[in-house]
Amino acid sequence: MPAIVENKLSTDFYLRNVITVAKDLLSKIIVHIHNNKVLSAKIVEVEAYQGETDEASHSYGGISERNKVMFDTGGKLYVYLIYGIYFCANVVTGNAGQGDAVLIRAVEPIDGIDLMFNNRKRKTRKNNLSKQQLTNGPAKFCEAFNIGKEHNGLSLNGNKIFLLNNKPVEGKKIAATTRIGISKSKELKWRFYIKDNIFVSRK
Repeated sequence: MPAIVENKLSTDFYLRNVITVAKDLLSKIIVHIHNNKVLSAKIVEVEAYQGETDEASHSYGGISERNKVMFDTGGKLYVYLIYGIYFCANVVTGNAGQGDAVLIRAVEPIDGIDLMFNNRKRKTRKNNLSKQQLTNGPAKFCEAFNIGKEHNGLSLNGNKIFLLNNKPVEGKKIAATTRIGISKSKELKWRFYIKDNIFVSRK
């Protein structure tokens, strides 16, 4: 654990522009210490959401009970429910009051893969999942990592869920496209993913 803690991303990493943080999150390692077991994965796909001008952002239009974590200082986990059954996890960025966050869309499993499979099977009751299907979507990631509403507002500076530094991705290896599943601000190319990575949700 000491080696892990030493490699943890600093608070300053999260206090920057949401687009910059989104791109820099690619290749970083997300870790969840769950029941004394380590779940870890490399982030391979993200989407940025900017509160002030982005109509697709939950924070557009101001603070509410649902989105208030987005208005905290960067370095918190914003977890919300979709379709009444699935959770999605976001990394809050910037200064307090901005309302910016980055959705984690897909990750490449590293540690605790058997536990991830068990978590997915328990949620979906599917027994024929492949490793490639395990975490290639925002809800799949949260299921595999056992992330739920109890983690909303959790500090990424703690020892429960946190991010580790890793070699950055070269700019030419990052794809920038429009975001998935939104009806507003559709023209913004704020979805970023590592090209040729098989764990990306959609090419």
